[in-house]
Amino acid sequence: MLTIGLTGGVASGKSTVQGRFAALGVPVLDADLVAREVVAPGQPALARIAAEFGAGMILPDGTLDRRRMREHVFAHPAERRRLEAITHPAIRARMQAWKAAQTAPYCVLSVAILIEAGMQSLVDRILVIDVPEDVQRDRLCSRDGITTELAAQMLAAQLPRQRRLAAANDVIVNAGDLHTLEACVELLHRHYLDLARRGQPRAAGLRLPASVN
Repeated sequence: MLTIGLTGGVASGKSTVQGRFAALGVPVLDADLVAREVVAPGQPALARIAAEFGAGMILPDGTLDRRRMREHVFAHPAERRRLEAITHPAIRARMQAWKAAQTAPYCVLSVAILIEAGMQSLVDRILVIDVPEDVQRDRLCSRDGITTELAAQMLAAQLPRQRRLAAANDVIVNAGDLHTLEACVELLHRHYLDLARRGQPRAAGLRLPASVN
């Protein structure tokens, strides 16, 4: 099966793109949902987080205090790496199991930190949703109600934009309206179906929008 790795910086529009692929009938797995599952109450990863980061990271209902953890790890990069060492192996295992169960011509693994986490081996092609950093920052503050300082920390903690683009097979530049973005996804959908049919996962990439007609 052809597997597409969908990635992009925070507030790039990646979630909108994955939703459009799903609406087109493509199996899509969101790593953010998997990440929530592996730290749910009763999961080994949550117990390790409580042991290593302290009980203060756990809410009274037994769930992870995600906002507090996010603020902590983005302010302390070494702590973020320590958290990822707990969660990433469990996330990878669940993604591999899901991928193995799919039967469609192609599927999409949506992973914001696909490249940073070294998960390229899970996919055949990488689709990057690209957006200027000033647009990311404004979207992030508006969407999450956070300060510009925290937004800047989150952007600084991410893979540099050019390194993400260098790893891409295909790129959507999300600088237009929703209609243009959806048209780009539909064009890529047809492209990926064709690649799957021809068994050519490494064919030349596309950068959109160039022409989406």
